[in-house]
Amino acid sequence: MSSSSSASAAASSWHTRVEAPSDVPAVHELTVAAFGRPSEADLVEALRADEAWIDGLSIVATTEAGADPVGHVLLTRAFIGDTPALAMAPVSVHPGHQRSGVGSALVRAGLDAARARGERFVILLGHPSYYPRFGFGRASEHGITLTVDAPDEAWMALSLDPARHPLPSGTARWAAAFGIA
Repeated sequence: MSSSSSASAAASSWHTRVEAPSDVPAVHELTVAAFGRPSEADLVEALRADEAWIDGLSIVATTEAGADPVGHVLLTRAFIGDTPALAMAPVSVHPGHQRSGVGSALVRAGLDAARARGERFVILLGHPSYYPRFGFGRASEHGITLTVDAPDEAWMALSLDPARHPLPSGTARWAAAFGIA
């Protein structure tokens, strides 16, 4: 799988692909750097061992030269009520490459990979001014609830094919590694 971000085409070209086993250490390092703490990198490691892990939905971005990953997105099994969905988290971009289009390339690649697998819904907790550009909207407007407190504008959901699969309602259930009951 390969894509380039049009937002950064003039300055850089980002290539996305499924994470390889050799990428694991670089993904860990860039996730720590992106968030300035190890908790999100530890979450990725815990999700690797969780039953929610789905092969092919851990995606990295590299430079044209194919160097080590500079960004990573992970989608794992979640549920909206009893309906299968995906949780997108975390999305990590090394600080030296933030605001260059790599995050957008990763989100698009992750959503494309999910569609290709026949997945229907994606949920996330994220920045309310960033994720709507990819089609995410407030989950609460569809009757999707959380079991933890979170800002309503940051709690978002997306149907990957809204004409055929409108978002269901129900309480979101995340992988155990997230620590959300």
